[in-house]
Amino acid sequence: MSAVRAGVDAERERGRAGRATVPRRAHATLAARSVDDDPVGRLLEQSSHRLVDLTPLRFSRMVVSPFAFLRGADLLMAADLKASPSTELIVQLSGDAHLKNFGLFASPEQRLVFDVNDFDETAPGPFEWDLKRLCASLSIAADLGGLDEARRLHIVRGCVGVYRSSMRRFSTMNRLDVWYASLEVANVFKDLGGFFTDAAKRNVDDLIGRVRTQSTRSKFDDLIERTPDGPRIRLSPPRMVPLRDLGSTADESRAMVDAVLEGYRDSLVSDRRFLLDQFRVVDVARLVVGVGSVGTEGYAVLLTGRDDDDPFFLQIKEARGSVLASLEDSSSNPGDRVVRGQRLMQATPDAFLGWYRASSDRGFYVRQLYDRKASVDVERLGAKQLMTYGRVCAWVLARAHARSGTAAAISGYLGGGDSFIEAVGEFAEAYRARNLADYRALRAAVDDGRVPVVP
Repeated sequence: MSAVRAGVDAERERGRAGRATVPRRAHATLAARSVDDDPVGRLLEQSSHRLVDLTPLRFSRMVVSPFAFLRGADLLMAADLKASPSTELIVQLSGDAHLKNFGLFASPEQRLVFDVNDFDETAPGPFEWDLKRLCASLSIAADLGGLDEARRLHIVRGCVGVYRSSMRRFSTMNRLDVWYASLEVANVFKDLGGFFTDAAKRNVDDLIGRVRTQSTRSKFDDLIERTPDGPRIRLSPPRMVPLRDLGSTADESRAMVDAVLEGYRDSLVSDRRFLLDQFRVVDVARLVVGVGSVGTEGYAVLLTGRDDDDPFFLQIKEARGSVLASLEDSSSNPGDRVVRGQRLMQATPDAFLGWYRASSDRGFYVRQLYDRKASVDVERLGAKQLMTYGRVCAWVLARAHARSGTAAAISGYLGGGDSFIEAVGEFAEAYRARNLADYRALRAAVDDGRVPVVP
């Protein structure tokens, strides 16, 4: 037996040994909350540490649907995961691996790839936390699509099955092959061939085909207006509000943006700094995106290169402590944490990804805005499309976790039986019900006037 084979077998045995501490069936357990728990109160407390004027917008987005609520309530699920049985098989987690946080975007070589696409909550943690959040989001999306429990479980179990099969395969691959594996649109099923029927392949082609013809410039044209002074960011509230329209806070915000851009430059490698220096800032806007990050500070920065017809956007996002804070390195700063997590998990990280530390507990990270990015409206997917999409996300998540170097141990823990698959299916159903109850509590709090929303 080769030394490599012996090492893989030893890691698998380490994973199998973990079943004695946390049996695979234990993952069906969703820990009970205290009788006096107030999920709405916890969300209000979280919002009190963000931009107060955006609090009504955050909750307005969360009450749209149970899926939108899940996106904004990562704090609640993180606490539930920490209280539930957990393995000691640690990987770099996305921290917020629901269906909407996977997407299509251009790689640095301008190849269209599919990958995890949000790392605000990234931190080291047990592999199953990401997988359970993905599966809970699948169950919630399937419920919104009118699917019964049997079909929801079928979709979730299929997702977990692909994660397990993919992890087993990654455990046999060379480290560099795992590191460079990516899900290119041009070869979307090359690494997934055995998992899908021809009909399922056509469904995915449907989902990703629309992005093939989408250019970066066409996306920018929607954000830019031409003025006598050159291109400027178009007012599009509440999402995009140029600083010139923010009133008294504009100067303070511009000073912060200038400080971030100057300091962030030092986090880039030399060739990226050289490229960045060929652009100049022409306008800045406050940017409000997503659901969970509403209320944190964010900006869109318009730059031009060769001339006014050479636009380029950067996105600046405030980084705070992860909701998985009990396991993250307390010595790290939030911006660096996000950047390190993204570089560890994504096969092709953004070429302009970098960070800036504003203070001991406050940071920012910077990346390109609209580099041919697209996500899928998962709440409108049919059963077959949702099944397919969940399986693609499972492959991507397994690959991202395998980059942490623990694929063989995770594969050994998962084994070949159905106990883990069935347990996660039960957990996803239990969390769907809990998420629905929390969502209804938020709706009631809005109706009672306890929680502010946009009129």
